Amino acid sequence: MSSHVVLPVLIAFAVSLVLGPVVIPFLRKLKMKQTERVDGVQSHLKKAGTPTMGGIIILIAVIVTSLFYVRDYPRIIPILFLTVAFGLIGFLDDYLKVVLKRSDGLLPMQKMALQIVVTAIFAFYLVQVAEVPLTMLVPFSGGYYWDIGWLAVPVLFVAVIGTVNGTNFTDGLDGLASSVTVLVATFFTVVAIGTESGVEPITCAVVGALLGFLLFNVYPASVFMGDTGSLALGGFVAGTAYMLQMPLFIIIVGFIYLVEVASVIIQVTYFKKTGGKRIFKMAPIHHHFELCGWSETRVVAVFSVITALLCLIALMGV
Repeated sequence: MSSHVVLPVLIAFAVSLVLGPVVIPFLRKLKMKQTERVDGVQSHLKKAGTPTMGGIIILIAVIVTSLFYVRDYPRIIPILFLTVAFGLIGFLDDYLKVVLKRSDGLLPMQKMALQIVVTAIFAFYLVQVAEVPLTMLVPFSGGYYWDIGWLAVPVLFVAVIGTVNGTNFTDGLDGLASSVTVLVATFFTVVAIGTESGVEPITCAVVGALLGFLLFNVYPASVFMGDTGSLALGGFVAGTAYMLQMPLFIIIVGFIYLVEVASVIIQVTYFKKTGGKRIFKMAPIHHHFELCGWSETRVVAVFSVITALLCLIALMGV
């Protein structure tokens, strides 16, 4: 048990811990600084000097740890691919924004095109190489797998790209995306061990990497993960869910990602339809709570507690 469960957590944690003090000053030198929106939450303006792209720390920790296990656990390959590929898209976006000072980074069309290509490669590998069926375990059904035929492919694209962008929107407060995702990764670890699915080394690696990263990322953060980290984590969550045939469970354990994405879509749509009116004080929704007077740490704590409870509920549903 310990060699492929406890060890990857410890290895990834150690790598994160060692990389932090090395990578953070380097990012600061590169002037990879987070630019805060002037019209945003005023308390965030003091964060303008914090380096971003800290997701590199998480990625390296996960990759290094996975390399120890990949020969014995080939099923981690598609998850690792999705994590790293989305992390690279995020890295490219961050690099353009922060180093080359292109305020928007990748254009939305470029970003979407890259995400579609990555998801297509993953889908092909999943079905053809890993031979994982696209039937989905239905929560609380006592083990019933839902087969939606060819519709499973478009659903996969929506699930993967939706999860990745939901995780991206969640990353707006110190430690928020890290805290929520470490709980989701723990949930998947428990399921992976229970079902002997062979993906636990990478779910454990993500838990360890995030615990290490959180030491630098909790309030007040000395580094942000940037799109490098948030897109990679989204890729990890979606990839793991599909390898375990549990994409429907993302709706439960990834409820916060879902709410974050929905809040942005609702806000933008409503704003356009009503000629400038808003439902939330600000979207994504974590900023709405801040503008209602919640402290940043309180929002992170509440969202984490909700995720922890939903992970427990999801475990009953397995």
